[in-house]
Amino acid sequence: MESLGLAEAARRVKAAGYDGMEVAVGLDKQVEAVKIMQDNGLRLILMAFGGGANFPEHKAKFRTDLEATAKHKPQFINAHTGHDYFTYEQNCELIQVTLDVQKASGVTILNETHRGRFSYSAPAIQHYFVTFPNLRLTGDFSHWVNVSESYLADQADNMSRALQRTDHIHCRVGHPEGPQVSDPRAPEWQSALETHAKWWDTIRQRMLTAGTPELTVTCEFGPAPGYLPTLPYTQQPVVSQWDVNVFMMKFLKDRWKV
Repeated sequence: MESLGLAEAARRVKAAGYDGMEVAVGLDKQVEAVKIMQDNGLRLILMAFGGGANFPEHKAKFRTDLEATAKHKPQFINAHTGHDYFTYEQNCELIQVTLDVQKASGVTILNETHRGRFSYSAPAIQHYFVTFPNLRLTGDFSHWVNVSESYLADQADNMSRALQRTDHIHCRVGHPEGPQVSDPRAPEWQSALETHAKWWDTIRQRMLTAGTPELTVTCEFGPAPGYLPTLPYTQQPVVSQWDVNVFMMKFLKDRWKV
C-alpha cells in the first residue's frame, strides 16, 4: 500500500469490502486522511507515536501528537505508548497522558501491545494493569508470541487479563521466532492461526455478552522487507501482502458469521 497514494489505497480498500482504515500519517497529513476516508465512505482510526532524543522530548511530542490527532475525531486513536527501555515510572507518565487527553477530548485512546513499547510482553504489562484499572488495549498478540518464544500456553492468567482489556484487534499471526507467519493460509501455520483466533474469539464473546455494538479489527500483516519474508538476493516477497490481509478479513467474517 505504501506505493499507492492514500486516495488510491482508500478506493482499493473500499472495493475489497473493508469498513475503514487504520492510518499512520504525520500531523500534516491528517486533514487529508480524514477527507479521503469521508470521500470513500470509510471510517478512520488514527495512530500516535511520540518521539524525541530523551524522555522529556518524547513525552512532550506524545502529548502534542495525541492532542492534535484527537481534534480530527477519529473512531479512536491507536497509540504506540512508551518504550521498553523507559522506566516503569516514565511509562506510567505516558499512560497518564493518554488518559488525560482521552478525558479532555472525548476520543478513546487504546495502547497497542507491541515489541519495544511498555506493552512488549504479557508479563511486563501486568503491573500497569494494577496501576491503571482503566487501561485499554489494541491487542496485537503476535508480538507477545515472538517475545516469549511460545504460544503463551503457560501464561493463561496473563492472557486472560489482557483479553479482558482489549477493545481493538490487530489480526496478525505470529510464531515463536517471529511476529508474522509467512502465510496464514498454509497448512504448517494452521495451529498458529487457530491459537490467535481463539484469543480473538474470547474478545468478541466478551463484547457480545456486554452488549457492545461493535468490534473493530485491523488486518495488519505487514510489508516486505521486514514483516513479510522475502527470498534471498532478489528480495521477492514470498506471498502477496494484500492477498493475505484480504484472506484474514474473510476468515474472520466467515468464522464469526458476519
